[in-house]
Amino acid sequence: MASTGAAAVALGLCVLAAPEIIVGTIIVLGVVVVAAAIHDALEVHELRHRYAEEAGDTSGTTQTLGAAEGNRKPERAPEEQGAQPPVPPLPVGRSRHPHCEPVPVPRASKDVAHNACADSFPPNRYPGMDVSVNGIRFDALQVGARVLWEIKTHRFDTYNGFIQEQELAKELVQLQKELDTANACGYGFIVGVSTPEHRRALLSKDPALEIVVTGCPR
Repeated sequence: MASTGAAAVALGLCVLAAPEIIVGTIIVLGVVVVAAAIHDALEVHELRHRYAEEAGDTSGTTQTLGAAEGNRKPERAPEEQGAQPPVPPLPVGRSRHPHCEPVPVPRASKDVAHNACADSFPPNRYPGMDVSVNGIRFDALQVGARVLWEIKTHRFDTYNGFIQEQELAKELVQLQKELDTANACGYGFIVGVSTPEHRRALLSKDPALEIVVTGCPR
C-alpha cells in the first residue's frame, strides 16, 4: 500500500469498506489492482442502489393500486341498480313474433263463390286476399278480432259415402295444421261450411273443431 497514492488508497478503503465487499478481501498492492477492485465495488454499489430504488417504485405502485382498490365504490347488485324501463305493450292486433303477423297474399283459390263467401261471412279484414300466418294460408282474418277462418263451400252432402270419407281425411289434415298455427300465434280458428251435413261429418271425426254453417251458396 506504500506504493499506492494516498488519494487512491483512501478512496479504495472507503468504497471497499461498504457492505457489498466480502469480509476478508485481500487488496493486492499496486495501483492497477486497487483501481480494479474499486471499479468492481462501485458497480456493485450502483446496482444495489438501483435495485433499492426499483423496489421502492414497485412498492409505491402496489400501494397506489391497493389504495385505488380500497377507494373504489363497490358495484351494486343487479337488483339494486334499478329496474329497466318496462317494454311497452304491443299495439292491439299485433303479434309478439314477426312470423305471427298476418300477411295479405293473393287468393290461392280461383273459385268465385268460395272467395265471395270468405270475404263476406267472417267478414274478411283483407277483401280479395288470403292471409298468411307463419307460412300457412287462411281464407280470411276476421274484422275486429284475432280469428282466422277456413271456408268450405262445396256441397259435401251430394257426395257418395266413399268420396265423403276421402274428403274428410284430406280436410282434417289441412284443418289440424291450420289450427296448430293459429293457436301457436294466439289466434282463434273457425271453420265455415255451407251445409249442416258437412259440419256434422267433421265434428264426428274431430269434436274439438269450431265449425259454423255459413249457408254460402254454390
